[in-house]
Amino acid sequence: MALNYDIPAPKKRKFSLQIDPSQFEKATDEEKRQQDVMANSTTFLKDGMRRLMKNPLAVMSMIILVLVILIMIFAPIVVPYGYDEILTVEGTRDKAAANMAPFQFSEREQEFMEKYNTQLFPHIMGTDELCRDYFIRVVYGTRVSFLVGVFASLMVLIIGTIYGAISGYLGGMTDLIMMRIVDIIYSLPDILIIILLAVVFKETMDFSSVPVIGKLGTNMVAMFIVFGLLYWVGMARLVRGEILMIKQNEYVLAAKSMGASSARIIRNHILPNCLSVIIITTAQQIPSAIFTESYLSFIGLGVALPMPSLGSLANAARSGMQSYPWKLVFPAVAIVLIVLAFNLIGDAMRDAFDPKLKN
Repeated sequence: MALNYDIPAPKKRKFSLQIDPSQFEKATDEEKRQQDVMANSTTFLKDGMRRLMKNPLAVMSMIILVLVILIMIFAPIVVPYGYDEILTVEGTRDKAAANMAPFQFSEREQEFMEKYNTQLFPHIMGTDELCRDYFIRVVYGTRVSFLVGVFASLMVLIIGTIYGAISGYLGGMTDLIMMRIVDIIYSLPDILIIILLAVVFKETMDFSSVPVIGKLGTNMVAMFIVFGLLYWVGMARLVRGEILMIKQNEYVLAAKSMGASSARIIRNHILPNCLSVIIITTAQQIPSAIFTESYLSFIGLGVALPMPSLGSLANAARSGMQSYPWKLVFPAVAIVLIVLAFNLIGDAMRDAFDPKLKN
């Protein structure tokens, strides 16, 4: 049966809600094209990175961190001195090379350069009290700080995310018991535990044969253990709070009704919606761990000698602060730059990746 489109529209009756077609006009082609303008499709990560790169403080902080990382990687290759190498001239120790100012050579080094018509690599930050190049020691101290910060943030990320996800998703009595454990761990004094573990390890265990840990010492082993035992509780609380809200959404109920396992729901549906909290907390944990390592090394609970640390270098420079102030300035500036850069990046990532702060 064919439809007749020539039938006119019925006349509008009085007091009727019928719309009069004669009052409307067809849209022009230009008006139709204006309605076709849509935003380009993007992902959560791309959208967050786009907003992050618009933050000038974040960009400046990333440039500083890139420069620091490049110096840490390439400086030991370029600089011919070792972090524990005492300066020698023609095979004998140069005792006059102690506490030299930046870009200064000792008398024996100057005589050596004149005798053989050569040029020695400059001491960019001078030397310390044991005639060791100070620049390379600051570089290795920065390496230690970065190692501690990255290692601690990874432990916080893994342990805190898994623990908080399980607690928030299961809820009920399981959540109550797991959160009380978090409260107990949160109340433990981290410095005291590091001291106790360092004393126990020094008396009962030998880590000298371990490739990397052996050079860092038992204090650093105790510090890493404390990071793994205590420092993840903040991440666990944040992830648990986000999951308590997210698991009430309809798509989680739909996944349950389709028979998806709890692990699959957490992995594929809940944790991706917690990425903003996870990324921000992980980024802010790095400067916290670096500062913790620095002040522990400052009070003598950090890396084992002769391996340097920014905190131990600052502590060693206290005795000659009036005579050789640059020995305290260099490690202090390194700590400030690294911690400040990571803090600024963490704040910028919070603004860029948190959906609640988009406006």
